[in-house]
Formats: sequence, structure tokens, C-alpha cells
Amino acid sequence: MAIKKLVFGQKKCYEESLKPNTTVVLLIPARTDRISFHEYICGKAEVRFIKGRLKFGNSKNPAPFPSMVVVFKPQQNPQFKSVTDTNVGGKKNDFKEVV
Repeated sequence: MAIKKLVFGQKKCYEESLKPNTTVVLLIPARTDRISFHEYICGKAEVRFIKGRLKFGNSKNPAPFPSMVVVFKPQQNPQFKSVTDTNVGGKKNDFKEVV
């Protein structure tokens, strides 16, 4: 049940990050072997791995898993850049080039 909630949360955060001017930050277990990591996080967000294991409050034991901070920043269409070509009919034309 907890895995389903984590997958739903990752999907929801990714979808929310697609809204204009929206930044979403998650603190989650570093489970890079999960399909959901590759569908909703890898290549779509900034990932910061936390060194060591987290410990909250006065607990005696740390978390039994590594953790990561995932930051979804506002979309700026990073896979494209603007290119101007003046060789087409002597006019300036704007094209999009895949980077």
C-alpha cells in the first residue's frame, strides 16, 4: 500500500509542476530502481541525494533507506532553443532546434 501511495505522490507532484510558475519539492526514499522514478522524476526534475540516513526528532534509529530531495522547477521547455535562419528567401525565420 505504501508503494502505491508513493507512486501516486510522484505522479501528482510531476503533474502539478506542469502548471505555470509552480515549483514542487519532495523528500522521498531514493528508490531509483522503481519504474515511477524513471516515468516521473528522471530527466524531469533536479535530484539531490542525501548523504547518510535521515533521523527525525529524538528517534534512536535512522531511516532504513537512503533519501533524496526531488525538485520540479517551472517548465521552460529546456529541450528546445530558438534558432534564427536568414538564408531562407532573404527573410529572418525563427525555427526550433532540438538540443
